[in-house]
Amino acid sequence: MKKIQVGFLMSYDYKKLKNSIPPVYEEADAIFIAVDKDFRTWSGQTYKIDDSFFEWLKLYDTKNKITIYSDDFYISNLSAIENDNRERHMLSLKMGIGNWLIQIDSDEYFIDFKKFVTDLRKYDSFLNNPEKNQIQIGAFLINMYKYTDNGLLYVDKVTRGLMATNYPDYKVARNTRQRIIYTSNVLWHETLARTEEEIEFKLKNWGHNDEVDVDSFIKKWRSVNKNNFKSMRGFFYIQPKKWNELDYVMGNTIEEITKNFDAKKLLPSSFYIFKKNFGQWFKHLFK
Repeated sequence: MKKIQVGFLMSYDYKKLKNSIPPVYEEADAIFIAVDKDFRTWSGQTYKIDDSFFEWLKLYDTKNKITIYSDDFYISNLSAIENDNRERHMLSLKMGIGNWLIQIDSDEYFIDFKKFVTDLRKYDSFLNNPEKNQIQIGAFLINMYKYTDNGLLYVDKVTRGLMATNYPDYKVARNTRQRIIYTSNVLWHETLARTEEEIEFKLKNWGHNDEVDVDSFIKKWRSVNKNNFKSMRGFFYIQPKKWNELDYVMGNTIEEITKNFDAKKLLPSSFYIFKKNFGQWFKHLFK
């Protein structure tokens, strides 16, 4: 027990696992990939996975760490977000309570997973009786908006990412609504840096699909580029001002972009993280 167990959800954007698995492979004790047995999204749409991906996975897994977990993850009378919660819970049970249960979406790429694991290990005592000492471990996501003009437009402020827990009682996606301990770690989140067709499919099939005006959002996404992004505001797909401004970095691959980017400039200060963690401790002290 007390292992570093990493889980991924495989769906229509399965090819992005080629970017998200390598950064965590060496430090993970085991990796579990959940996929619906009939290749259905949480909204019931079907998709295909090319056989070449499984061939890549087999060749990449030189240390036999990866397990494919196939199950029935779509229930027709549940909403998309309810199916989301359910699959994440089932995946975590497969990974084993008593371990660190890390769930990474296929479009999330850790910049320094080794540091995250080091930070996580400081809280191993919470694994002794996880049901009575439920916590979540947070990091910060750099949201990638659009590839354009030999570079990337990204949101200029990080957002919270709840990456690990000791007890998977998920309420909304990865959020268990228990105490959060924030760490100074960042991930790229390739949320909208996709083709127009991929974005439309994602927004119509993810857990919050009923909250998005897809046509209106895509119209704005299509119009923004390296030359006009500074004059535009409000880029989030649900509440636009939540992502109010963008910035730009050169690079045509994740590796090039990361090399050209200083993640520290977006990380919250150590004092900010301390305040957040103290607030979380106090908030849950008497619960």
